[in-house]
Amino acid sequence: MEVLDKTADVLIVGGGAAGCYAAITLATDHPELRVLLVDKAGIKRSGCLAAGVNALNAYITPGHSPEDYADYAAKDAAGIVRDDLLLTMSQGLNEVTRHMEELGLVILKDERGQYVSRGWRNLKINGENIKPLLAMAVRKSKNVEVLEHVSVVDYLQADDGSVTGAWGVGVRQEKLYFLQAKAVICATGGAAGLYRPNHPGRSRHKMWYSPFNTGAGYAMGLRAGAEMTTFEMRFIALRCKGTIAPTGTLAQGVGAAQVNAAGERYQHRYGNTTSERLYAVVSENLAGRGPCYLETEGITEVQQASLERAYLNMAPAQTMKWRETGLGPASANVEVEGSEPYVVGGHTASGYWIDAVRATTLPGLFAAGDVAGGCPQKYVTGAFVEGKIAAESAAAYAEGQGQPALPPAVRQRILDRVTALLKPPAASPLFTAAGLEEAMQQVMDEYAGGITTGYRYTERQLDLAAKHIGRLTRLSEDLRAADGYELVQLFELQERLLICRVLIEHLKARRETRWHSFAENLDYPGKDPALEKYVNSRLEEGKVKIIYRDLVKRGERYEHQH
Repeated sequence: MEVLDKTADVLIVGGGAAGCYAAITLATDHPELRVLLVDKAGIKRSGCLAAGVNALNAYITPGHSPEDYADYAAKDAAGIVRDDLLLTMSQGLNEVTRHMEELGLVILKDERGQYVSRGWRNLKINGENIKPLLAMAVRKSKNVEVLEHVSVVDYLQADDGSVTGAWGVGVRQEKLYFLQAKAVICATGGAAGLYRPNHPGRSRHKMWYSPFNTGAGYAMGLRAGAEMTTFEMRFIALRCKGTIAPTGTLAQGVGAAQVNAAGERYQHRYGNTTSERLYAVVSENLAGRGPCYLETEGITEVQQASLERAYLNMAPAQTMKWRETGLGPASANVEVEGSEPYVVGGHTASGYWIDAVRATTLPGLFAAGDVAGGCPQKYVTGAFVEGKIAAESAAAYAEGQGQPALPPAVRQRILDRVTALLKPPAASPLFTAAGLEEAMQQVMDEYAGGITTGYRYTERQLDLAAKHIGRLTRLSEDLRAADGYELVQLFELQERLLICRVLIEHLKARRETRWHSFAENLDYPGKDPALEKYVNSRLEEGKVKIIYRDLVKRGERYEHQH
């Protein structure tokens, strides 16, 4: 493979919402710094905003405060949040919203020129082009270089453990990249593809979360020794059946209630947090009262047309299904189902253990967006805010650093590893990366609380899951790649397997059911006040070490002690 070297003051890994906004912040506030933004795809249509979005789900409307939003997120997560992170995120929501409007995002307004809200913390937008707008702003930045179609594999580290860059391989070209920087921001996505999805076979990528988010950022941090938090607070999306389109547009847009097959409204029996709305559907189905629906039958033609337009902004498959079948929401209720579980810090609290300035436990490494833990319900605008905070912190850190040098021994070790993986094996392999990935998804589905078991699990099942994932991990080490693209697929498989290992240990460590469905432990069906703590972890000598930390509550501020 061709070997290329690049240097920068700040390296941003991941060109999604948080990564692009971090780059825009550095271009505006620190034009003297050289910034390198690396993305596995093309930033115009990559990440969770690739297809667009029809609402900004985190905004402080008149009459409310950032503290209100922090309280809402904390209640939804049953208290397992970092209040200092929630507040610093909430305080910046409206500012980044105004900035996005200046960049060209269409935010709907009423006859008085006020933003049209959807509930007290949502704004309606025409957001099909939100990612192209971000990409355009990044590309206009004179001090930002964009490197696309490069899959970052691991961090580069100094002898003291500080992060001094990263290395990766080309997705389309046979190239190996060494990327050195004074500070690094991880803004990759969370982890999808760990569990068997709703749609297997050729439709397996029809899922809620971006199928190309492999948990790479988490895996890189774990291998480098970073501390992670709250993986056990999985996110499982309640979605329209078949299309996996969002349900919030129906629930908040036209006030559609959840009903079972008999037309009975049932949500009041289960609670109304995000996890409880999913749990209600699962429970009704298990009790034989399903399928479950969102009650849209009887809405007006005007409302139906509005819904069709809204879904074209984010999930066009839903509008196409309505048109193809002739059964629009006005004439038929919309059936709902749960997705497979994900590890994602934009909706739950999973991710890097960070301090208020978004610094990880590794000096020189900062995190924002879906990989930043402790701050759930950040959604799009919250990811922007964290990108901005991380950018300012990385810039301050970079100013005090010299340009790092890559030791020849480190370079050679990486070259040797890549060369070995590209050598043909002595015998024909018995397995492929795709085959092992499918086996991994089956293990997680059946033994670690997937769709098949109604998201429920026991300690015995988790032990079996750990055993099987360990075996698959060992088998993955024997795989070889025929070219650069297969090499990327091999690395992605190993990333997912590592995240599965850590997730299983987190699920085992939380011996309670704090969030129905998200972490439904049949051996411990209730909440345990003694476990009102963060479940954190680190890799030590290849093993997952679980760390329990006390909650950081209102008025407190956590700082790392490196």
